[in-house]
Amino acid sequence: MTHITSMLETYPKDLGDIDRQRLADCIAACFECAQTCTACADACLSEDMVAELTKCIRTNLDCADVCVTTGKMLSRHTGYDANITRAVLETCAMTCKACADECEQHAGMHEHCRVCAEVCRRCEAACNDLISSLGRGSSE
Repeated sequence: MTHITSMLETYPKDLGDIDRQRLADCIAACFECAQTCTACADACLSEDMVAELTKCIRTNLDCADVCVTTGKMLSRHTGYDANITRAVLETCAMTCKACADECEQHAGMHEHCRVCAEVCRRCEAACNDLISSLGRGSSE
Protein backbone atom coordinates (compact mmCIF):
# COMPACT_ATOMS: atom_id res chain seq x y z
CA MET A 1 0.00 0.00 0.00
CA THR A 2 1.32 3.41 -0.92
CA HIS A 3 0.83 6.68 0.92
CA ILE A 4 -1.55 7.68 -1.87
CA THR A 5 -3.76 4.67 -1.22
CA SER A 6 -3.52 5.20 2.54
CA MET A 7 -4.70 8.79 2.20
CA LEU A 8 -7.62 7.76 -0.03
CA GLU A 9 -8.64 5.08 2.46
CA THR A 10 -8.50 7.45 5.43
CA TYR A 11 -10.54 10.20 3.76
CA PRO A 12 -13.40 10.82 6.22
CA LYS A 13 -16.19 11.15 3.62
CA ASP A 14 -17.46 8.85 0.90
CA LEU A 15 -15.60 9.32 -2.38
CA GLY A 16 -18.67 8.34 -4.36
CA ASP A 17 -18.40 6.03 -7.31
CA ILE A 18 -14.84 6.99 -8.31
CA ASP A 19 -12.58 3.95 -8.65
CA ARG A 20 -10.04 4.40 -5.85
CA GLN A 21 -7.40 2.19 -7.48
CA ARG A 22 -7.61 4.07 -10.79
CA LEU A 23 -7.48 7.33 -8.87
CA ALA A 24 -4.43 6.22 -6.87
CA ASP A 25 -2.71 4.96 -10.02
CA CYS A 26 -3.36 8.24 -11.81
CA ILE A 27 -2.09 10.37 -8.93
CA ALA A 28 1.10 8.29 -8.78
CA ALA A 29 1.54 8.44 -12.56
CA CYS A 30 1.15 12.23 -12.53
CA PHE A 31 3.78 12.79 -9.87
CA GLU A 32 6.17 10.29 -11.46
CA CYS A 33 5.73 11.97 -14.83
CA ALA A 34 6.34 15.43 -13.34
CA GLN A 35 9.61 14.28 -11.79
CA THR A 36 10.72 12.49 -14.96
CA CYS A 37 9.90 15.45 -17.20
CA THR A 38 11.78 17.82 -14.90
CA ALA A 39 14.81 15.51 -14.94
CA CYS A 40 14.62 15.13 -18.71
CA ALA A 41 14.51 18.89 -19.22
CA ASP A 42 17.55 19.22 -16.98
CA ALA A 43 19.36 16.46 -18.89
CA CYS A 44 18.53 18.20 -22.18
CA LEU A 45 20.11 21.37 -20.82
CA SER A 46 23.31 19.40 -20.23
CA GLU A 47 23.51 18.10 -23.79
CA ASP A 48 26.03 19.62 -26.20
CA MET A 49 23.21 20.14 -28.73
CA VAL A 50 20.99 22.02 -26.27
CA ALA A 51 19.82 24.52 -28.91
CA GLU A 52 18.26 21.67 -30.88
CA LEU A 53 16.37 20.53 -27.78
CA THR A 54 14.61 23.82 -27.02
CA LYS A 55 11.14 22.53 -27.89
CA CYS A 56 11.77 19.31 -25.95
CA ILE A 57 12.83 21.27 -22.87
CA ARG A 58 9.78 23.53 -23.09
CA THR A 59 7.43 20.58 -23.58
CA ASN A 60 9.02 18.74 -20.66
CA LEU A 61 8.58 21.69 -18.34
CA ASP A 62 4.99 22.29 -19.45
CA CYS A 63 4.20 18.62 -18.93
CA ALA A 64 5.81 18.63 -15.48
CA ASP A 65 3.73 21.64 -14.42
CA VAL A 66 0.47 20.16 -15.73
CA CYS A 67 1.18 16.78 -14.10
CA VAL A 68 1.95 18.33 -10.70
CA THR A 69 -1.24 20.37 -10.85
CA THR A 70 -3.29 17.35 -11.92
CA GLY A 71 -1.85 15.17 -9.16
CA LYS A 72 -2.58 17.83 -6.57
CA MET A 73 -6.15 18.39 -7.81
CA LEU A 74 -6.84 14.65 -7.86
CA SER A 75 -5.65 14.50 -4.24
CA ARG A 76 -8.43 16.88 -3.12
CA HIS A 77 -11.95 15.52 -2.72
CA THR A 78 -13.97 18.10 -0.80
CA GLY A 79 -16.41 19.80 -3.17
CA TYR A 80 -15.51 17.38 -5.96
CA ASP A 81 -16.74 18.33 -9.43
CA ALA A 82 -16.50 15.59 -12.08
CA ASN A 83 -16.59 18.09 -14.96
CA ILE A 84 -13.56 20.00 -13.66
CA THR A 85 -11.75 16.76 -12.91
CA ARG A 86 -12.48 15.48 -16.42
CA ALA A 87 -11.18 18.72 -18.00
CA VAL A 88 -7.97 18.62 -15.97
CA LEU A 89 -7.42 14.95 -16.83
CA GLU A 90 -8.01 15.61 -20.54
CA THR A 91 -5.48 18.45 -20.43
CA CYS A 92 -2.96 16.26 -18.65
CA ALA A 93 -3.43 13.39 -21.13
CA MET A 94 -3.03 15.78 -24.07
CA THR A 95 0.09 17.37 -22.58
CA CYS A 96 1.64 13.97 -21.81
CA LYS A 97 0.97 12.85 -25.38
CA ALA A 98 2.64 15.98 -26.78
CA CYS A 99 5.64 15.50 -24.51
CA ALA A 100 5.96 11.81 -25.38
CA ASP A 101 5.73 12.63 -29.09
CA GLU A 102 8.47 15.26 -28.76
CA CYS A 103 10.76 13.09 -26.61
CA GLU A 104 10.38 10.16 -29.00
CA GLN A 105 11.93 12.32 -31.72
CA HIS A 106 15.12 12.49 -29.64
CA ALA A 107 15.01 9.03 -28.06
CA GLY A 108 17.47 7.55 -30.54
CA MET A 109 20.18 9.95 -29.41
CA HIS A 110 19.22 10.62 -25.79
CA GLU A 111 18.28 7.82 -23.41
CA HIS A 112 16.68 10.29 -21.00
CA CYS A 113 14.21 11.25 -23.74
CA ARG A 114 13.35 7.59 -24.33
CA VAL A 115 12.65 7.08 -20.62
CA CYS A 116 10.64 10.28 -20.44
CA ALA A 117 8.50 9.31 -23.44
CA GLU A 118 7.68 5.98 -21.76
CA VAL A 119 6.65 7.64 -18.50
CA CYS A 120 4.56 10.23 -20.36
CA ARG A 121 2.72 7.46 -22.23
CA ARG A 122 1.96 5.71 -18.93
CA CYS A 123 0.61 8.92 -17.42
CA GLU A 124 -1.47 9.62 -20.53
CA ALA A 125 -2.95 6.11 -20.26
CA ALA A 126 -3.64 6.51 -16.52
CA CYS A 127 -5.45 9.81 -17.14
CA ASN A 128 -7.53 8.31 -19.94
CA ASP A 129 -8.32 5.26 -17.80
CA LEU A 130 -9.57 7.46 -14.96
CA ILE A 131 -11.57 9.62 -17.38
CA SER A 132 -13.36 6.53 -18.64
CA SER A 133 -14.48 5.69 -15.11
CA LEU A 134 -15.80 9.14 -14.15
CA GLY A 135 -19.51 9.86 -13.76
CA ARG A 136 -21.20 12.44 -15.93
CA GLY A 137 -22.73 14.63 -13.19
CA SER A 138 -21.48 18.12 -12.38
CA SER A 139 -20.79 17.14 -8.80
CA GLU A 140 -20.69 13.79 -7.09
